[in-house]
Amino acid sequence: MHLIIHKIRLLAPEQAAAFEAWVLGTDYATCPQLPSVEAFSVQRADAGQGFDYFEVITVTSQDAFEADMASAAFASLVAAFSGMAEVVEELSGAQLGQGYRRAACL
Repeated sequence: MHLIIHKIRLLAPEQAAAFEAWVLGTDYATCPQLPSVEAFSVQRADAGQGFDYFEVITVTSQDAFEADMASAAFASLVAAFSGMAEVVEELSGAQLGQGYRRAACL
C-alpha cells in the first residue's frame, strides 16, 4: 500500500465550516469513484502548526492513483478544493507491513 499525506491550509479562515461540510458531503462521497483509493480521511489540525487540516490517503499504488487523478470525478474535487484551500506540503511513501490496529471490541 502507498500512503499520501497532504497538509492543507485554508485560503481564508472563515471558510472552515464550508470546507468541512464539503469534505463530509462531497469529498468522502466521491471516493468510491476512485478505484485506487483504499482509505481516505481528513483531520482538523491542532492550533499553531502552520496548516489547518491534513488528509491521509491510502491507495493501491501511486501509479493507480495518478490514473484516477485524470478522471472527471477527481477534477471536480480539485476545482472545489482549490476555491477553499491549498496543499502546503505532501508526504508519500510505502507502508511497512500491515501496521497495527486495535481489534474491535465485541
